[in-house]
Amino acid sequence: MILRAKHSLLLSALLGLSASAFAHDKAEVDGVTGYVIDSRGHVAKSGTNLCWRDGYWTPALAIAECDPDLVKKPEAPVAPVAAPAPAPAPKPAAEKVTLSADALFDFNKADLRAEGKTKLDKVAEDTKTMNIEVIIATGHADRFGSDAYNQKLSEKRAAAVKAYLVGKGVDEKRVFAEGKGETQPVTKPEDCKGAKSKKVIDCLQPDRRVDIEVIGTKTQ
Repeated sequence: MILRAKHSLLLSALLGLSASAFAHDKAEVDGVTGYVIDSRGHVAKSGTNLCWRDGYWTPALAIAECDPDLVKKPEAPVAPVAAPAPAPAPKPAAEKVTLSADALFDFNKADLRAEGKTKLDKVAEDTKTMNIEVIIATGHADRFGSDAYNQKLSEKRAAAVKAYLVGKGVDEKRVFAEGKGETQPVTKPEDCKGAKSKKVIDCLQPDRRVDIEVIGTKTQ
């Protein structure tokens, strides 16, 4: 009985010594609570490397070092939903109107006829349904006359068209006028052979023209 008592006293002493070795029971070290902290500030562990929990431990206090299965892993960040790509802007469309110079001007003249103004009124009206980028008026002449004369005549006719369109409200900065003289005929050399005559002049009528190219995007 005395021996057993001595063993009991020795066990109690050892347990008391073990408990006293953990200087910070229920202390918080580096944010750790719920575990027994030894005098070095580390979580106390058993001989099998298991952490000692104190009487206040709950699963909510679990740390990865001791209870990795109980530690809630951070949720992966949810990738933001990409905004739908904006619809591509409409590409500018080009519309080319070819008007007979004879319909706009008297033969060998650069002053607009009444009928010619009516045709240009329609062009000006059509531009109201567009965001205009540029309007190019290009004058042309037939092969009769000198190169210099035909160049000048084609430029005057293109300038007359520009002035009329601007007068109808088209932005002057958007309208360009140029002349090509007789350098860009529509007819072929074999189409209208012969000297200057009414027949040949009539045959060359397609060469006497003003091309109006409107470039922009529709608004309606």
